[in-house]
Amino acid sequence: MSANVTNPFRRIVEPLDLEDPKQLFYNLSRLGDPRYDRLPFSIRVLLESAVRNCDEFLIKSSDVESILNWKETQTRAVEVPFRPARVILQDFTGVPAVVDFAAMRDAVMKLGGDPEKINPVCPADLVIDHSIQVDFNRSSDSLQKNQDLEFERNRERFQFLKWGSKAFKNMRIIPPGSGIIHQVNLEYLARVVFHHDGYLYPDSLVGTDSHTTMIDGLGVLGWGVGGIEAEAVMLGQPISMVLPEVVGYRVYGTPDQLITSTDIVLTVTKHLRQVGVVGKFVEFFGPGVAQLSIADRATIANMCPEYGATAAFFPVDDVSIRYLEQTGREADKLAFVTKYLKAVSMFRDYDDATQDPDFTLVVELDLNAVVPCCSGPKRPQDRIPVSDMKRDFESCLGAKQGFKGFQVAPGHRSTLVPFRFNGEEFSLSHGSVVIAAITSCTNTSNPSVMLGAGLLAKKALECGLSVKPYIKTSLSPGSGVVTYYLKESGVMDCLARLGFAVVGYGCMTCIGNSGPIPEPVVEAITQGDLVAAGVLSGNRNFEGRVHPNTRANYLASPPLVIAYALAGTVSIDFDSEPVAVNAEGREVFLRDIWPTREEIQAVERSFVIPSMFKEVYEKIERVNERWNSLVAPSDTLYAWDPQSTYIKSPPFFDGLTATPQPPKPIKDAYVLLNLGDSVTTDHISPAGNIARNSAAARHLTSRGLSPRDYNSYGSRRGNDAVMARGTFANIRLFNKFLQRQAPQTVHLPTGETLDVFDAAERYQQSGDPLLVLAGKEYGSGSSRDWAAKGPFLLGIKAVIAESYERIHRSNLVGMGVVPLEYLPGDTAESLGLTGRERYSVLIPEQLAPGMIVDVTLDNETTFKVRMRFDTDVELAYFRHGGILNYMIRKMSEN
Repeated sequence: MSANVTNPFRRIVEPLDLEDPKQLFYNLSRLGDPRYDRLPFSIRVLLESAVRNCDEFLIKSSDVESILNWKETQTRAVEVPFRPARVILQDFTGVPAVVDFAAMRDAVMKLGGDPEKINPVCPADLVIDHSIQVDFNRSSDSLQKNQDLEFERNRERFQFLKWGSKAFKNMRIIPPGSGIIHQVNLEYLARVVFHHDGYLYPDSLVGTDSHTTMIDGLGVLGWGVGGIEAEAVMLGQPISMVLPEVVGYRVYGTPDQLITSTDIVLTVTKHLRQVGVVGKFVEFFGPGVAQLSIADRATIANMCPEYGATAAFFPVDDVSIRYLEQTGREADKLAFVTKYLKAVSMFRDYDDATQDPDFTLVVELDLNAVVPCCSGPKRPQDRIPVSDMKRDFESCLGAKQGFKGFQVAPGHRSTLVPFRFNGEEFSLSHGSVVIAAITSCTNTSNPSVMLGAGLLAKKALECGLSVKPYIKTSLSPGSGVVTYYLKESGVMDCLARLGFAVVGYGCMTCIGNSGPIPEPVVEAITQGDLVAAGVLSGNRNFEGRVHPNTRANYLASPPLVIAYALAGTVSIDFDSEPVAVNAEGREVFLRDIWPTREEIQAVERSFVIPSMFKEVYEKIERVNERWNSLVAPSDTLYAWDPQSTYIKSPPFFDGLTATPQPPKPIKDAYVLLNLGDSVTTDHISPAGNIARNSAAARHLTSRGLSPRDYNSYGSRRGNDAVMARGTFANIRLFNKFLQRQAPQTVHLPTGETLDVFDAAERYQQSGDPLLVLAGKEYGSGSSRDWAAKGPFLLGIKAVIAESYERIHRSNLVGMGVVPLEYLPGDTAESLGLTGRERYSVLIPEQLAPGMIVDVTLDNETTFKVRMRFDTDVELAYFRHGGILNYMIRKMSEN
């Protein structure tokens, strides 16, 4: 902000309380503009930020007018800046962000600037929650063993993060073993209203995890961005965004007694995918919202990336305030939260229809129409009523290979493979459950479904049921509070007896940290080429994500995770078939053990209390003794260790000059990969275990490591040499060049089939630029910056796709990779593209947002594409070769 510019909206600043002038706020009601009261509540948050930060430089009065005029501007792709109140990171995305910050300090110094300028301006919290893996389960010491292994594998990363916590101001790190980022955010970090430098304003944030949207359930506007974009926000840059359309989602009715919040969210997810909300805000309203707890709302908001919206907002109401009280927030803060939000017309009464704002579109859900359901077997939006699970799975077995098909030959659909485990005889068939995990922030933050799982476990034990010993069962709570109330309510022991003992606090199975399954089980799956199943209470079930040996993966509520574990198969009709037969020969049906909402709520009222939250969170930053004992330097510049295989100075800024070079056209590029629809960041970005036959494994072996020391890609996100080799290394990647799933491609000049990295290396050695061809929704899924950094390091100059998921497109721009989009009606097929042509893309020096440019093939065919630089700011980043280069040059200016 320029020191000589006064905010033109200073006239509307006033104290919240006339007797306490230290609490000032921008009173938007004093704008005297009738349009304000018709704005969606989520847009009001954007407006407040623009008004408060208006300096006529980064944020202008014209931006305020654009937001106020949202009803007219929402469909015009109008660019507005947004300065969030804070940033949140998890360690998978946080480590590379801190690596980039450290490398940026080096680069600024080389250009003659002050490296201390590379420092978070916006408050940042980093929660270490993605490093722990389910190596041990079903024993009382599983938690301790998994945490010991976590530290053993990640000591170097943790020391680096500890350096970052000392070297960078305004950065707080929550140690490992504390919980999942989004649950810790909900229960502890969220302010709802900030009180900073004498001003009150709405809490808002961006995070380096797509499920940052979970916090929208508490009325805090937030969404996931790429790590690259988050770094710019931390350095004081506003986010440049296209003012979104806002879909109003009206909720009414009362859910059935047997319905869980998971059933509601999976229903919402499928519905909104069908409506089409990519790039839009969804704002919930209607009398049914008052029926939903904050945990229920947060569960719905958590799944926002799965229905494709940018944010899924529940404005603050009395239920929100009661949640803040329940989670131990201080009473004096709660008083100004309510008073402030009411003063600026951001406090909601869901039963008062006169408060309903204008929306782009309104869709509705009757809670009474929701039925128990799961989602799968390969995508979170593919909802299946539990009553249809058996029929649907059997249909998937025979269906053509795809999102709902495995193409198992008719003669192999009844395959039964016997095996021995711990001295007993068992058998596996298609649909056998081999992983059952209560995991991930989606549901572990929700006491109703966690207690529901505990009560179901209790009833199952009373009926004499057990889970087969070869099934990998686990419980990874989102915070220590969950364990606290499960123990106090008496159900923790029941869960443990069924195999669902606590194995760690973090995002485990849902991100592929499921650990190994027993070798006899793997052998049986391989022998029968079986479609084995994983059932998890997470939010992602894309191919190859949960475990390489579970081809079918279903999202389900925690009680259903246990139910399917008890049944041992997903090929079951719970209405007509028993979950199991006990030792006395009695058939036990799911209805016999399923708890009602009333039962669950009675336990929740008694055992989920404020003192638990206070006790857990008062010591959260110092409770981990291993973290406390870590020794790390506090120098301004990081001392890179050339021997490290975890932390490496990235080559992004090698040869960076003080002024950028003009953009160059792409000439005679080869296509590295020819891909289809719904290619996710799981397919692109390195994730999960490092396969022993992969390029990354060969690199680590050359550095003297044995397979047991490979660790996961997630743990090595601070090392570009590993991550580049793991880019497009997903075993479920379907490449049209090969017409099969494999982490390989064809090196077109020679016709050889190679690992993707090896092919890219050949092209780079010969100086050939590269492209990727893709279909619809390219880059959907998690907000992984390595899904853009990796392709950049492989030499990919551009992607041509039918459409992009929002975060991934932004990340490509942030790395200087050009996102090109076919014009409406065009596809690779309609244009007759095989991918074996060579492509030249004309990139003019004078660029404008949304510009249409020519692509010319070596056979002289030409077609047009749109350059998906959506804003002038994105163009500025591209001209500098990416957002980080832009920031380095800016920070190097004296």
